[in-house]
Amino acid sequence: MSEFGRALSSWLARGETAVLVTVVATRGSTPREAGTRMLVGADKTVGTVGGGRLEFEAVKAARALLESAEVTTTMDVPLGAAMGQCCGGHVVLRLERASPDLVERLAQLEFEEREAAPAVYLFGAGHVGKAIARALSLLPLRVSWIDNRAEEFPETLPDRIRQIVANHPPDLVAEAMPGASFLVLTHSHALDFDICEAVLARGDFAYLGLIGSATKRRRFERWYGARDHDAADLTRLTCPIGGGLARDKRPEVIAALVAAELVVATVGADTANLLSVR
Repeated sequence: MSEFGRALSSWLARGETAVLVTVVATRGSTPREAGTRMLVGADKTVGTVGGGRLEFEAVKAARALLESAEVTTTMDVPLGAAMGQCCGGHVVLRLERASPDLVERLAQLEFEEREAAPAVYLFGAGHVGKAIARALSLLPLRVSWIDNRAEEFPETLPDRIRQIVANHPPDLVAEAMPGASFLVLTHSHALDFDICEAVLARGDFAYLGLIGSATKRRRFERWYGARDHDAADLTRLTCPIGGGLARDKRPEVIAALVAAELVVATVGADTANLLSVR
């Protein structure tokens, strides 16, 4: 269950009221996209529909709904100078009083969104693997976390992470849908190489990242060539991972850089362009 689901279920169990605010339509420049949600309680909120004056007015309207007999209402909000925001676009919000039925609908909607999210296969549950798993759990990705050592996984998994203990991790490459992404950082160079070879043989992936230095990449290139593979395949291999943006070896720093790299690879050009101009 997501943070939204847990919060809403907990509030209702305690007899508290809440309103689900959903961005149902946008036009022009807006702070968030359609489908964005926020929960508003009598004295707290979970999530955001973009902040600023828009969110202030949404929270105000949601709490007014809680004080009324209405179940749902709609806000049609033109952004711009009158709202004290510079976006200049247009946002339509739906406000719904929470109920057990809404909890079920929200759970089903979140399940469908998770299933439609880009798939990422993370191989390796060492220190860097753990940091990357935590970072990816915050993103709109569907992550399968794989290792052949069950004891390496934490007792409690981050949200939206599927744990797989596999005797032979390279076998998991075959189960991935086309367009999946792969991060390879196991405890063994030989195992890393086998997994990368299997991914490159597929060819239908969005991203393949191998942890290691430029020296490790050269070693893999020699190994790959010795197995009579096409060297051109290696243009799609990212190694080192994280874009070479920092020399910092702390797992959390590596995880942040890799997470950004994966977002660009899976979400697409819009995110890449956004990152390039900031």
